[in-house]
Amino acid sequence: MSKYALAIAFIACLAGGSAQAARCGGDFNSFVASMASEAQAAGVSASVTSAALSGVQQDGAVLAFDRRQRYTFNKSFEQYVSTRVGPGRINGGKALLQRHAALLSRIEQQFGVPRYILVAIWGLESDFGKGDIGKLPVVRTLATLAHDCRRTELFQGELLAALKIVQRGDLPLRDLIGAYAGEIGQTQFLPSSYIKYGVDFDGDGHVDLRHSVPDVLASTANLLHTSGFKMGQPYSEGTANFEAMREWNRAVIYRKTIGYFADRLAGQ
Repeated sequence: MSKYALAIAFIACLAGGSAQAARCGGDFNSFVASMASEAQAAGVSASVTSAALSGVQQDGAVLAFDRRQRYTFNKSFEQYVSTRVGPGRINGGKALLQRHAALLSRIEQQFGVPRYILVAIWGLESDFGKGDIGKLPVVRTLATLAHDCRRTELFQGELLAALKIVQRGDLPLRDLIGAYAGEIGQTQFLPSSYIKYGVDFDGDGHVDLRHSVPDVLASTANLLHTSGFKMGQPYSEGTANFEAMREWNRAVIYRKTIGYFADRLAGQ
């Protein structure tokens, strides 16, 4: 799964150290009630927790998908990249580089991350926002994964972060829709990354990673910049920038695919 290393480091900050982690397993409704109390102790209003958590149910399909994830990257780089980066996606990316040239220039100047890397990530994560960005209620997904004891600390933190996205008005609860691990938006941010790295780059007062292309690309750049990515430096395997991209995705094969796609977009 993407971005778990970032999420783990951020969980304590979200809770503010003010509440004990809820006990995983056991009765699901009791667990959800404990999470509601923890969220309110962390500053989420009772109205938000009630609207988000009342009646929430476990999702067996989410648990089944989670169990399969360990086999995601069992292909060679050549096999994997051939399924992810083809002529259609390259041409689509080049068209978007032209369409959003002024926006990407502003982002490069502010965050120091090259446009080709950003557009490559955008294409790989959601086919530039046109593909599948998830159809599952994020709160239900994260409550299910948090109740499961395999990685409860991680997903309890992500559930708190999701509630804080609603609390601060970035997305309404009805629009808090994501993928099978609660990833949100066109570059698939986990909620904790959404809170920590999200940028309101279109100036409307909200960080909207589902609908706003400026917010999506600037937030992605902010994450990489904060992780140490340097403009003008190589990003191939073994470089400092390749290591900085580890904060996006720990899988070497995925980071190599980002670099390969970026090079194709740059005409290399």
